[in-house]
Amino acid sequence: MSTAERTPAVTRRKFIGQAAMGTAAAALASQVRAADLPPPKLGIAILGLGGYASGLLAPALKLTQNVQITGVITGTPEKGRNWSQVFGFPEKAIYSYDTMARIAENPMIDMVYVVTPNALHREHVIAAAKAGKHVITEKPMGISVAECDAMIAACRAAKVKLSVGYRLHFDPYFEQVARLGKDPAVGPFKRMSGGFGFVLAQPQWRAEKKLAGGGPLMDLGIYSIQAAGIATGEAVPVAITAKEHTKKRPEFFKDVEETIEWVTDYADGTRAEFITSYNGGINRFRGESDKGWVQIEPAFSYNGLQGDSSKGKISFEPAVNQQARQLDHIAQCVREGRESDVPGEMGRRDMIIVEAIYQSAAAGGKRIEIKV
Repeated sequence: MSTAERTPAVTRRKFIGQAAMGTAAAALASQVRAADLPPPKLGIAILGLGGYASGLLAPALKLTQNVQITGVITGTPEKGRNWSQVFGFPEKAIYSYDTMARIAENPMIDMVYVVTPNALHREHVIAAAKAGKHVITEKPMGISVAECDAMIAACRAAKVKLSVGYRLHFDPYFEQVARLGKDPAVGPFKRMSGGFGFVLAQPQWRAEKKLAGGGPLMDLGIYSIQAAGIATGEAVPVAITAKEHTKKRPEFFKDVEETIEWVTDYADGTRAEFITSYNGGINRFRGESDKGWVQIEPAFSYNGLQGDSSKGKISFEPAVNQQARQLDHIAQCVREGRESDVPGEMGRRDMIIVEAIYQSAAAGGKRIEIKV
């Protein structure tokens, strides 16, 4: 018997069926492989390539899981080219402040991180929103409540998300502060204290009201405001009493405060006392109740935080990168279409508190009621 006689004939119908099964199997295998792959990273453009962007955000972007840098907006082309070489995005994705509207044409950019001086946040956030990009702005969100309102309105009109670069929310030490504040064996905290300060030695924009909007309160005091929010489950204070200290270097701090302290009162009787300065060192947060306490010192640094509490030492190893966790969280929220834990509304709330502190200090320590 010949080989042809021993081999069953393959009918057209059977051949087509086998081919279809093979195609379906290949498609299923492709779907399985795709399901195993992580979702693509969102693209972010950094607007402003100063010290914070270069020293903190650049290293963080090498650690992120949900976001990657796909462009920059800068007034210094050489810096842009350096970032392009380091991160591998094309030079055509380097924009100037005058040409940043063109980011609307770049589908590789999903978000913009505004890292310019405080007084420029409003302009740059609104420009990014008009280009159809989600926005993160560094703290403080703006230099007035009115500016915050304008930014929130612009992002809502453009249907993009707005978040603030509040890194403390993404540090495990302050996550523990939040947990202890809810722990009936320790919290809720009825007394809070601490502050953040250092010696600002070199002339720079942070000591110029036209760019900073204020002095250390805008730059450093905002961390104490944030810490109190974290510790109280984001409770909104009802009143502020503040005092500006006499300047030791009035020639340096011509139109901004050098040191300012304030007392924050809450509806339930909780009280917080904080200080911030450009002429002395403090870096601490403490929360207490009649049952327990927590203290983080240093509290507001980029790393190296240390903690203790009535329930024992607080320690987290290995250390996390605050900025990387912050960026990954916000990118994930954008991907899922939900609000971040640090939305524009939180930045606006904090600016209401900042304005009340300045108002009270200017009025000689008058108690200012908070209206959110």
